[in-house]
Amino acid sequence: MNIDVFEYWSLHLGISGLILYMIYIIYRLAKDSNAGRFGYFVLFFSLGLGFVGYLAKTVIMDFLHV
Repeated sequence: MNIDVFEYWSLHLGISGLILYMIYIIYRLAKDSNAGRFGYFVLFFSLGLGFVGYLAKTVIMDFLHV
């Protein structure tokens, strides 16, 4: 495995792990604050837009082969 392949996989796996950890943090925040159904939606929507943007950028770059 050369350095380019290692960097590609470590970047994607590392960021994926951080995104999963952010989802867990948002879930715990909503659960600990007794947010309710609408509160869960607002928290996941507002705080989740950051990683949705990253995922959209990744999909668009793969689609356009940039």
